[in-house]
Amino acid sequence: MKVTVCQFDNRAEQVEDSFLSLAEHVQKNNSEFVLVPEMSFSPWLAASNKPTAEAWFEAVEAHQKMIARLDELGAKAVMGTRPAFDKGRRRNRAYLWQENQDLVEFHDKWNLPDEEDYWEATWYDRGDKLFSTARYNDVRIGVTICTEMWFFEHARAYAKQKAHLLCVPRATPHGSTKKWLAGGRAAAVVSGAYCLSSNLYNPKGEGDNLGGLGWIIDPEGNVLATATPENPFVTADVDIDFAERSKKTYPRYVAD
Repeated sequence: MKVTVCQFDNRAEQVEDSFLSLAEHVQKNNSEFVLVPEMSFSPWLAASNKPTAEAWFEAVEAHQKMIARLDELGAKAVMGTRPAFDKGRRRNRAYLWQENQDLVEFHDKWNLPDEEDYWEATWYDRGDKLFSTARYNDVRIGVTICTEMWFFEHARAYAKQKAHLLCVPRATPHGSTKKWLAGGRAAAVVSGAYCLSSNLYNPKGEGDNLGGLGWIIDPEGNVLATATPENPFVTADVDIDFAERSKKTYPRYVAD
């Protein structure tokens, strides 16, 4: 199966161009599955420590409009996260879009940072700590949204659920890309799944502190492809059978 990850410029004036460029890449490479970053389709809300209802509603609306256009990418399935309301509470919610099917929403972000440029616990509420899988045909997909990746018990839980893909949509800063890539390799090994990550990107000094770098990593921790400023969209083949077999090998088979 061909999968695509990216670094995605989410500045208001760049979203349309980013989306169209991603669509061009996906169609050129005949990619089946696309991961977009955390809250891709609006400016990064958590850059400010002063939440406003107006900004939240604008972000919700922007995501609704772009999710309605995901068929334009040309993939069979797309995963990302979006701002959502749940019984009056704000959530950062993972979704899985599939061709000719209703949108599936299956996880709300649980581990929320709260610091300079990333005031997430200030902007929205924690989810219910359910790290369940979604399905695309016979492919089982787990998600750890950005900071959740560092809590490797989630990756271990997805190994037990026999996830084939572990998706990590992110919004992470310049200067920490090597650290995040190292964490992605560990998450792949712990889960026995292909670890896919896409990140938001604003050029230094031209927006928010969003540093890019996407990756595709196999279940043994080998980096198959990375998205960079020079090459913001990358595609690779993943072997679902290999991810299935990996659950029976070290360290995944070892009892807790």
